[in-house]
Amino acid sequence: MHTSKAQLKRIDVIRTRADFLTIQGKGRKWVSRGLILQVKSNDTGTLRVGFTVSKKISKSAVVRNRIKRRLRAVAADVLSISAKRGVDYILVGRVETATKPYETLCHDLIWCLKKTGFYEATEAED
Repeated sequence: MHTSKAQLKRIDVIRTRADFLTIQGKGRKWVSRGLILQVKSNDTGTLRVGFTVSKKISKSAVVRNRIKRRLRAVAADVLSISAKRGVDYILVGRVETATKPYETLCHDLIWCLKKTGFYEATEAED
């Protein structure tokens, strides 16, 4: 899976703490071995995504940044194609996120999307 630049432009980034707290408090959450997905519908009609990795996962900023880079890549490949529009997504890194194979992380995210009900099948998968 590789995302085109046009698909990446359709994804906005969540940056404010208030938005993160709203999604965390009022949204749905699903946990897999590789990541945690938190979702909440929004009124803007756009797809927004945020990423977080706490110091509980690793004290090393290098490791936390590597996990965030991997989550950004997975989100770009999976959410741009399979996620519903008008929804906010937060991907939370876990310890296993740093070492799991990339394809497994993609499958974990798709599995979480299906379990939360925010998965939208594409023509290629049908």
